[in-house]
Amino acid sequence: MAAAARSTDRPGALEITRKLTEICGPPFARFAGPADEVAGRTARWVAVPGGPHAAAEVLRLAAAHDLTVVPRGAGTKIDWGAAPAQVDIMLDTGRLAGVWHEPHAAPVAEIGAGTPLRAVQATLGRTGRRLPVDVPSPGATLGGVLAADEAGPLRHRHGTPCAQLVGVRYLDADGELVSIGESGTARFGSAAPSSGPAPGLGPRAEGVGDAVAREGSAVGWGRAGGLSVAGHGSGGPGIGGGDAVRGRGELPGLDVARLLCGSQGGLGVLVSATMRVHAVPASRVWVSRPVWTPLEVHDLVRAVLAAEVAPAAVELDLPVPVPLPRRRIPASHPSVAGRPDHPAVTGRPAAGSLVVLLEGGPSDVVERAERLTAVLGAEAVVNHHAPEWWGRYPFAPGDTALRIEVPAGDLHAAVYALRDAAGAPVPVRGSAGVGTAYAALPGALSPERVASILSAVRSVLIARQGRCVVVAAPTPVRRVVDLWGELPALPRLRSAKAHLDPHHRLAPGRLPGGL
Repeated sequence: MAAAARSTDRPGALEITRKLTEICGPPFARFAGPADEVAGRTARWVAVPGGPHAAAEVLRLAAAHDLTVVPRGAGTKIDWGAAPAQVDIMLDTGRLAGVWHEPHAAPVAEIGAGTPLRAVQATLGRTGRRLPVDVPSPGATLGGVLAADEAGPLRHRHGTPCAQLVGVRYLDADGELVSIGESGTARFGSAAPSSGPAPGLGPRAEGVGDAVAREGSAVGWGRAGGLSVAGHGSGGPGIGGGDAVRGRGELPGLDVARLLCGSQGGLGVLVSATMRVHAVPASRVWVSRPVWTPLEVHDLVRAVLAAEVAPAAVELDLPVPVPLPRRRIPASHPSVAGRPDHPAVTGRPAAGSLVVLLEGGPSDVVERAERLTAVLGAEAVVNHHAPEWWGRYPFAPGDTALRIEVPAGDLHAAVYALRDAAGAPVPVRGSAGVGTAYAALPGALSPERVASILSAVRSVLIARQGRCVVVAAPTPVRRVVDLWGELPALPRLRSAKAHLDPHHRLAPGRLPGGL
């Protein structure tokens, strides 16, 4: 049956389709189409289970027929990381959705893996609360965010979404439901409401003790975020959440759950996650200042962090400078009306921006904003809305997207190294206060040229305890370049994969080292 199921035009494939339909319902199981792919690898079937029990049955079916399974949320990051070796069943988590919290003022909420973050924020907002997660991927689900260990500007104060995790329910490769930590309704594994019953799938925390984790470092000036196999737990392919595998029983089970962060579905299928929630801040302001060089950013970030203004986010945008016109244009000219900072008027290249988000009570925010503008100088401006680029990646589809992670005090050196290696300015954007930034290389660059740039940048970063990871890339580049760079924790990752997915049925090849 396994051999027959490998092709969707054989009788065995029809049998798999029939069983998936029985599990998920007629509208929710089908042969995959051209759009159902993972980093360029097309699936054979798509299954959309209606609850944890149905998702478990899909995994058991896959195990019985030696089929691979790759989870999918909204698909906003489906092309991140390495292509899987094979995708038999794409398990869509869209029906594993919901938000549960008791009582309504509880500091945590359990959220279904397939729930869009926009829906989470709308639901929590009715009671004046929010999930402090603001990832750049529009339409992303919570499960997809955790699986990619993606984070946005609010990581500066609240940490990555994986750092906010206090409980999790997930399915292992054999379809067993594992509940660890705290749920939205009770502590330590009590099943929360779901879209379907799960008879016979009781909480099981044992059996994963071999895959416990090492806590990552705190973020801050001079120290990068928690170290992960593929980076520092700031978003992107590989094990995130500041964890790496150690021996049996050294740390509590929740650290095992955090191994799922950044694993791209290669260690388990998230069913739900219990996250910390906070009151919606009464006031928010963005204090911005134009910047021109990475060294200038370095000095300003140091001053901001020393000012003790409790920023919620410290973000940087360094676009590619636009060539200056041969002649300067008077500020009164109609073509630059109302734009006194235009390069044609000032004679200087278009500036980047350093923007600091302040949140809290109205009077407190006003007082802190005044102190911050005094630190940033006369060019600082206070706004009540975010800049257009806020919470957006600098790369576009088809670009080679890089993530740089380095102690915040060394971010300027990383940007200079990238510019030198590329031979020209490269657009850079990210969280300058924690040393995490994204950059975009043109998709037209050859794989060999991209590999050369990566090698040069990584040689500079390795001495600074940093790294440069390829988040996404055109297929020719992805096939040739080393996406992750040096991986000192690869043996621990192998140990985790061997324990949690010994038969390599979950997203095989998506993890570093071809795991």
